[in-house]
Parts: sequence; C-alpha cells; structure tokens
Amino acid sequence: MENWIEYLNDIVEYEVRWNIYKTVIILLVLWLIKKGAYKLIGIRTDEDMKRVYHWRKTIQYTLAIVALLLVGNIWISNFQSITTFLGLLSAGIAIALKDIFVNIAGWIFIYWRKPFDVGDRIQIGEFKGDVVDLRLFQFSLLEVGNWVDAEQSTGRIVHVPNGKVFTDPQANYSQGFEYIWNEQHLYISLDSDYKKAQQLLKDILYELMQDGFKSIERAMMKAHKEHFIHFGQYTPTVYTKIHERGIQLSMRYLCHPRKRRVYEHQVTEAVLERFRSATDIKIVYPITSVYLQNETMPPKR
Repeated sequence: MENWIEYLNDIVEYEVRWNIYKTVIILLVLWLIKKGAYKLIGIRTDEDMKRVYHWRKTIQYTLAIVALLLVGNIWISNFQSITTFLGLLSAGIAIALKDIFVNIAGWIFIYWRKPFDVGDRIQIGEFKGDVVDLRLFQFSLLEVGNWVDAEQSTGRIVHVPNGKVFTDPQANYSQGFEYIWNEQHLYISLDSDYKKAQQLLKDILYELMQDGFKSIERAMMKAHKEHFIHFGQYTPTVYTKIHERGIQLSMRYLCHPRKRRVYEHQVTEAVLERFRSATDIKIVYPITSVYLQNETMPPKR
C-alpha cells in the first residue's frame, strides 16, 4: 500500500513539474512573439503613433487570451467542461457585475464605432480633456479647463468608465473638423469711431492668422466631403452689436483647440497696442465707485 501511494505521488509530482515546464515555455514563447511583433510595428514617423498604440493594445489582448486558453488547458484536466461551466456562470455574474460588462461593451463600442480616439480632445458629461489611453474598463483623459482658463491642461489624469459612452453625450473637438470657432468681445463707447475700430480688429486677425488659412481651407474641404460639414466663411470677421455697456465688437475666428489661449493672448496684446494710439476709440468697462462721507457726530453731554 505504501509503495502504491509513493508511486502515485511520484506520478503527481512528475505531472506538476511537467505542467510547470510547459507553462513557462508557453509564456516565454508568447513573450518573444510580443517583443517581435512590437519591433515589426516600430514607429517610423510621428503619424504612426496612433497606429502603433492600437496595434500594441490588440497584440496584448490577443496574447493574453491565447495564454489563458493554453495554460488553462494544461492545468485543468477537463477544460471543455470547465468552459461550459464558466459560460453558465457568466450569466449569473452578468447580473451581479452589470457595470463591469457595460464597461466592456463600451470598450468594444469605442473601438468599433470610434466616437473618439487616442489624441482627440473630447468632452463627455462633465469631463473634458485629451484622450491619452483606452483600456478594457475605462479610458483616461488629460484634463483641460476646470479651474484653468481657455481650456488649458490642469495636469490631472481623469479616468472615465467606458460605460459613459452609452449614457452621456460626447463632444469631439478633433473628429470631422479639427478647428473650432472662438470669439473675443470688446466694448467701446457710443461716441467712438466703431467702423475704424472694426477695421483695426479685422486687420489684427488677418495679420495673426493668414498663415493658417490654407490649412483651414484644406481641412474644411475634407470635412465637407466626409461629414457634410460646411461653413459660409472661414476667414476671421468682426460683428457689431449695441450693448448696455456700449458698442460690442465680437471677433470670431477659427483656431485649433489647443492654441485657443495663445491666439487670445496675441489678439489682446495687438488690440491694446493699436487702440492706445487711436484717440477716437475708447474701450469701456464696468467700474464701481464708492464714496465715503464722514458724518459729524453730535457732541456728548
């Protein structure tokens, strides 16, 4: 009896050792395949960054599934019955872990329909930023806005569950047409020469942005062809409106979302320099004056 037990123990130990060897060999081979695949899709230009990112993610998930199947088949004697059991078990898990499966479905939807991609600037619900990563359960945004003006980066990474794509509307700054309309308002007094002010503002906008007109025109033609996006004009313009503070001059121009604050800074500096020398144009702004009057206190008796 003891000899029989020792014999069984030897067989078990041999099988365990052999299974360990096979597992290590499989993992090593898959690791080498991953490294070789990474070298084949190496980055050649900056435009390849997004393509390489998606290929790397595809390789990682594919090899992970292959490793699970191969290693599971080694360590589980009746792997087919186990997979059947897991299939039945998943129905119950789907109810208990609904949010997880919704996030997985959201991940599939993001890769299939591509409402946004890595590198796009988006807003989804209350979250706004540049997409920097797409994962199985969540995607990551480099946050912009919040307490920072002109939608510049806050430096925070916001992780958003993938299931949000089914419940919250998404605004994509980069898809279809990669430029946005920006407006800056200026108020001048009613007795100012508004036509001269309007022309000065147009000259400023054209001087600062004329180098980008060709790129905007190409992007607009592409957007019109692919998404039927069309604007009546794409050059800067200035609109005039009577306002309670005086005459409102609205500068409207196309710019890249990430350069919005740069353009606002350049336009503001140019306006201050030009209008300072124009004596017939007065910039107005709301002010509050407080007058303090000392009351004469009656003498004490």
